[in-house]
Amino acid sequence: MSDISRRALLGAGGGLALASASMVSGRVQAASIPEAPTMAEATTQPPLVPTSGVDYQPVVTLNGWTLPWRMNGDWKEFHLVAEPVVRELAPGMNAHLWGYNGQSPGPTIEAVEGDKVRIFVTNKLPENTAVHWHGQILPNGMDGVGGLNQPHIPPGKTFVYEFVLRKSGTFMYHPHSDEMVQMAMGMMGFFVVHPRDPAFRRVDRDFVFLLNAFDIEPGAYVPRVMTMLDFNLWCWNSRVFPGIDPFVVAKGDKVRIRFGNLTMTNHPIHMHGYDFKVSCTDGGWVPENAAWPEVSIDVAVGQMRAFDFVAEHEGDWAIHCHKSHHTMNAMGHGVNTWIGVDKAAPAARIRRLAPDYMPMGTAGMGEMGTMEMPLPENTLPMMTGWGPFGPIEMGGMFSVVKVREGLAADDYSDPGWFDHPAGTVAYEWTGEIPEATRADAPAPETANYRAVDPRTRTNAPASGGHHDH
Repeated sequence: MSDISRRALLGAGGGLALASASMVSGRVQAASIPEAPTMAEATTQPPLVPTSGVDYQPVVTLNGWTLPWRMNGDWKEFHLVAEPVVRELAPGMNAHLWGYNGQSPGPTIEAVEGDKVRIFVTNKLPENTAVHWHGQILPNGMDGVGGLNQPHIPPGKTFVYEFVLRKSGTFMYHPHSDEMVQMAMGMMGFFVVHPRDPAFRRVDRDFVFLLNAFDIEPGAYVPRVMTMLDFNLWCWNSRVFPGIDPFVVAKGDKVRIRFGNLTMTNHPIHMHGYDFKVSCTDGGWVPENAAWPEVSIDVAVGQMRAFDFVAEHEGDWAIHCHKSHHTMNAMGHGVNTWIGVDKAAPAARIRRLAPDYMPMGTAGMGEMGTMEMPLPENTLPMMTGWGPFGPIEMGGMFSVVKVREGLAADDYSDPGWFDHPAGTVAYEWTGEIPEATRADAPAPETANYRAVDPRTRTNAPASGGHHDH
């Protein structure tokens, strides 16, 4: 592209705006800084199609967007702004986070193997920062570890990173300056390097997202940054279901889904209705003859994974983390388990003081998917989201792969719920149900219990006898 993409400015949902940096440090003069686009929308934006240079299939960032660039000689220039942002996690809940260019995570950076990239990073945070380019092979002084191989970027300053993209693949960026706080506040972004050969491992649709997590108390807006494991909001790109957009693909498309994990635990990502081939990690491409089949792929902390499949089966197919508590919102880890407990008597007494009291949990938690309960401001219910057959009873790391016949190549709009062909939906059986036949259980043997003196080397005889010590 010869300038910041006109398509991105006009076609990216109306949330894209431009801001200029105020200060710069390094070799490039202030007058040459590219503008810094920002995004206000929390929905998935159209892919940024290349209009010059090497052709590639652009990625679609789930509930995100791709950062436009400009060409300056033979350098591809980007501008990231680290700043406080407000991110809608799902309708009804906003979080006050730190991110880049108006969002958390920041915009996806896309370029091509062999490109020379120059990335300006302006710091509008209240503290120092630095950016590490996770998985990239680059000069040590561009690696972005504050204090180790570069000075920290002070508030109000702009630093410049310059390096050549030496390999294609799936990468990310995140701070290495007060890392625990800044990543807990939402600072991260995706970095995709496309192959120089447009035909290499090419797919028809290519999706990316990052796994992250927050601990935000009910009614609060700012995450608790000291939490190590006890998070209550498990996110894809700082969104939770039902705020996570679907993956929309056309029947017959070859599809790639890439994701990276910047939470504090591993996540087994499972997709229904398909098996797939694991095609790429942050270390590089898996050779095609070595790609292995899965229906779930675990991604550890700090890792990236990508898998490919051909969208042969129409429908609305669930995709989610298979840790069941990661598909719930606003988890209350201190809530007691009441399954099997008769709460009728105490509930009657409690209602004398609180007439709206509702006893819950005696038969499981599924009823929370249908109950409209008063909640503190800026809090999501644990289960939410409705499908064509009722409550989906999910939250957190959950979305839907929507496979449809006849979609245009550039159509990523939500097609609505799948219209199931007649006779293909599970249904209630209304006929007779025979009694189960059970075999007679044998009478249990009488157990022979006896006391054993632990001070002896062998068990005492059952009767009589003398044991020498």
